[in-house]
Amino acid sequence: MRTTPQRRTSRYVRVTVTMIVMMVLHMGFGGVTASAVQIGRTQGGAVSAVANVSTHQFTVSIDGQPVRTMPASMGKPGHETPLGTFRVLEKFRDMVMDSSTYGVPIDSPEGYRLYVEYAVRITWGGIFVHAAPWSVESQGVENVSHGCINLSPENAQWFYENVQIGDLVTVVG
Repeated sequence: MRTTPQRRTSRYVRVTVTMIVMMVLHMGFGGVTASAVQIGRTQGGAVSAVANVSTHQFTVSIDGQPVRTMPASMGKPGHETPLGTFRVLEKFRDMVMDSSTYGVPIDSPEGYRLYVEYAVRITWGGIFVHAAPWSVESQGVENVSHGCINLSPENAQWFYENVQIGDLVTVVG
């Protein structure tokens, strides 16, 4: 890894980090797929998010200042979104989510196999922030997911484009 400090142009120091792109393999129905994930930040300011399970809101801050609050839907009873602070682990422009990866057969009443966009992984147990156009009516109102944080496609795209690997997402009750 090589870092190149840049000239200080504001109250933020801009640092460009050059790293090798990591290949991530994904197991699932239909075999193994690979995604390239770029790691590193070239923008100023720390990005963090707070998902509030009770108010059904997802607020993104830069350097501690809220910049966008979005309606969200989180885990329904029996599939609660875990509370705590998590680091962004991976990002996928699109992917297939499959309930059998955590023990729920896709043909069961709670099973699913869905194509999703703008997926940001926050736990190795399968919790993501992602676009969920099927739950837009519930976002901001009630929790209907299997544990993930559901956003509208537009809001999920914005979050995906602004968050980096290692940024924090905190889920509160």
